[in-house]
Amino acid sequence: MKCRHCYYPVEQSFINLGTAPPSNAYLTAEQLRSPETYFPLRVSVCTHCWLVQTEDFAQAEDLFDSEYAYFSSFSQTWLDHAQRYVTAMTKRFELESSSLVVEVAANDGYLLQYFQSLNIPCLGIEPTASTAAAARAKGLEIVEAFFGVDQAQQLVEQGKQADLMAANNVLAHVPDINDFLAGFATLLKPQGVVTFEFPHLLQLVQNNQFDTIYHEHFSYLSLIALKHIFAANGLSVFDVESLPTHGGSLRVFAQRQDSSHYATTERVQNILQQEMQAGLLETSFYQHFQSAADRVKDDFLRFLLTAKEQGKTVVGYGAAAKGNTLLNYAGIRSDLIAFVCDRNPAKQGKFMPGSRLPILEESQISALRPDYVVIFPWNIKAEVMAQLAYIREWNGQFVTAVPQLEVSL
Repeated sequence: MKCRHCYYPVEQSFINLGTAPPSNAYLTAEQLRSPETYFPLRVSVCTHCWLVQTEDFAQAEDLFDSEYAYFSSFSQTWLDHAQRYVTAMTKRFELESSSLVVEVAANDGYLLQYFQSLNIPCLGIEPTASTAAAARAKGLEIVEAFFGVDQAQQLVEQGKQADLMAANNVLAHVPDINDFLAGFATLLKPQGVVTFEFPHLLQLVQNNQFDTIYHEHFSYLSLIALKHIFAANGLSVFDVESLPTHGGSLRVFAQRQDSSHYATTERVQNILQQEMQAGLLETSFYQHFQSAADRVKDDFLRFLLTAKEQGKTVVGYGAAAKGNTLLNYAGIRSDLIAFVCDRNPAKQGKFMPGSRLPILEESQISALRPDYVVIFPWNIKAEVMAQLAYIREWNGQFVTAVPQLEVSL
């Protein structure tokens, strides 16, 4: 295996989660009659550029197809985060009606709708037909394509260059990270800015967030690795913020490498120093993640088996990709968790990949009155607990498995 960025041989293992179907490949009732395609889920570390990356067995086009079922707007927490971003970026970079904002991986328009409401021209690039259609329904202009240098050049030839580009939780999803990043350098105006948000590798390891590993995530990112990859593709980092989203993320600000419009802040060096002190430039940092993940899996299985022995009922909430990673790694099926509820109509009536748990409307929780509700999207735990507070009427309890097993009222 060669590194997807620097092409050096990659030999240092990070984690092996066995085999699983793609985490967003939700099944219809008819598809239950057919076998699923399973791919190995192995992640390694390039000790030359320190990019943590999957061993590739599936193509991006197969993972992000027309039936892609992740819609960002079903989380109010995430919508609030997007609105705060729009307010902050508009003020900081003085965006106005003559500006152009481009979001790569615009999904269902969850973010661009707020720029649109401020009368700031915006354009979304989104490869999945299902979410692109939802964004267009909001009156947004969407280019339905995978982003890279070719797509960026086409837009430049159409007279479009961006004052601000946003790429939230997409950088990990691209197999060709070099072509992807070079596209931003191409599409930005000379003094334009791009922001990337992504789960921070340091937090992923320290908080044992192994369930955020799935086939749709090709890379797991640190600022150390990203700063190097940016420089190789025409971008330079000038600022960074730590965010609480997705269990701990970074928002990295970059400009074209041929621009020095924005001075580099102290926060860049602070995060780099934090990563180095934690050991991200040492192989030992990556060698214990497997055992930490196994502990979570074993604890969760013990809990479910004990609940079954005691005659307790357990359901899940949130048909999230991270939940599918946990379910498939632990080998959990419907004898341990009855079903999973989700607010997204695109998932309701379907089945979780691998585990084949049915995905139902939330009303089924009230109908069954389960003893335990497992919250799979632990990053929005507070939102879900508030939403499902009524389970306390029958002494129901909430369960999260990551970063460690917790049962709470």
